[in-house]
Amino acid sequence: MSYYQHHLFFCLNKRDNGEACCADHDAQAAFDHCKARVKAEGLTGPGGVRINKAGCLDRCAGGPVAVVYPEAVWYTYVDKHDIDEIVESHLKRGQIVERLLLPPNVGR
Repeated sequence: MSYYQHHLFFCLNKRDNGEACCADHDAQAAFDHCKARVKAEGLTGPGGVRINKAGCLDRCAGGPVAVVYPEAVWYTYVDKHDIDEIVESHLKRGQIVERLLLPPNVGR
């Protein structure tokens, strides 16, 4: 068994050259909201959920993006309601949020 049941990484990368990046979509606010929500739900710690910042995950065209391991499920999201749905469905109940899945062919 993994140390964490779910490990969620949020891309927070900022590009200064004008290329698309997750930071342009307020990824930091989504990360902060998710981290607070998971903590408030009592989901943190060993055997639970870990929320982490990540640099570029190289899927910029679908940004903002986040990925849940160990399942390697890639999400895109628009607002805090989407983050809440990922927490409720995937992190709490193990059900993938199909409508927020990042298409597999989306890259940089």
